[in-house]
Amino acid sequence: MRTDVEHASPGRPSAALADLVETVRARLARDGSDLSPARVAAALREAGDPVGDATVLAVHDALSRDVTGAGVLEPLLRTPGVTDVLVNGPDEVYLDRGRGLERTGVRLPDDAAVRRLAQRLAANGGRRLDDATPYVDVRLADGTRFHAVLSPLARPGTTLSLRVPRNRVFSLDELVAGGTLPPAGARLLRLLVTSRRAFLISGGTGTGKTTLLSALLSVADPAERLVLVEDASELRPDHPHVVGLEARPANLEGAGRVTVQDLVRQALRMRPDRLVVGEVRGAEVTDMLAAMNTGHEGGCGTVHANSAADVPARIEGLALAAGWGRDAAHSQLASALDVVVHLGRDRDGVRRVREVGVVGRSAAGWVSVDPAVSFGPEGEVVPGPGGERLAALLEEPA
Repeated sequence: MRTDVEHASPGRPSAALADLVETVRARLARDGSDLSPARVAAALREAGDPVGDATVLAVHDALSRDVTGAGVLEPLLRTPGVTDVLVNGPDEVYLDRGRGLERTGVRLPDDAAVRRLAQRLAANGGRRLDDATPYVDVRLADGTRFHAVLSPLARPGTTLSLRVPRNRVFSLDELVAGGTLPPAGARLLRLLVTSRRAFLISGGTGTGKTTLLSALLSVADPAERLVLVEDASELRPDHPHVVGLEARPANLEGAGRVTVQDLVRQALRMRPDRLVVGEVRGAEVTDMLAAMNTGHEGGCGTVHANSAADVPARIEGLALAAGWGRDAAHSQLASALDVVVHLGRDRDGVRRVREVGVVGRSAAGWVSVDPAVSFGPEGEVVPGPGGERLAALLEEPA
């Protein structure tokens, strides 16, 4: 179902205006002139195009959008509540503001315009984007996470994905009000944090893992020192003692890379009360598990997984890729992790906590996550077979 969202930003320019924009762009580039209404008017006069003030300003505005900020996407990124802006070629621009994807009325002139925008944003982040390096993933100066793949690798044209950073942290009460979890779920998760149990938040992309983790870290004891390790800085807990470490990609010369794995090792030397890995998705899983097994209670993070029950398999796969054997991965996971909180996204687009699982280990030594409590679409609480074990965990001191 298509939903067209109207915004103040202009749509696709008329063919005549587009031609004038390209004429002025070429002349300014040739002369090395700065962009200004006067230079636009002079360039149009030199091209023999008799135009009025309104046309001069329209051409100037179109060029300004093309060389500053995110161009025609800027109003979308500033729309209240927006978490993602997605561009599939010049004719399909979507946003997500918590209710699923909505198609907007914004258009770009052609794929060349999308490509120019992608290359400029990549350059702003200190990265290269061209036919030799046709994709990029970078954090922009304002915290926006930017990803692009150039056509013809991408269809129906160059694709852009922009993840907008939260400028505020939601409290657990606000998540309850928004339908993310019922009041009973909020009480359980608050107890999970205060009992200093190690936990992971699992779910798919865009299910609200980072939002929930920020809310949970905000209820940690103010006397605790939180050290956050992230690939791209997104966690913003409302807490008085937070130290954030952010990974860094290699520069244009291929030097200077700092990985999440590097930073986890540094974090262990920074006297953390809680070590938090924003997203576990690579070799850093081995360092995180090792850290959780060295007396650092209350460690937590997020991981992509289809369900809470799938988390051990996901961790096992990451650990195997990092060089660990299956036995070692399960042994470390069993002693490191206590609880998994799983998030999902319903068909109405609302992100919800679906279940809380407790970690167990079979006689053969393999780790499993057993459902302790699940939450229905109306907030109903459904006890699971692991409920008594979870209650015992939350009652015992960590």
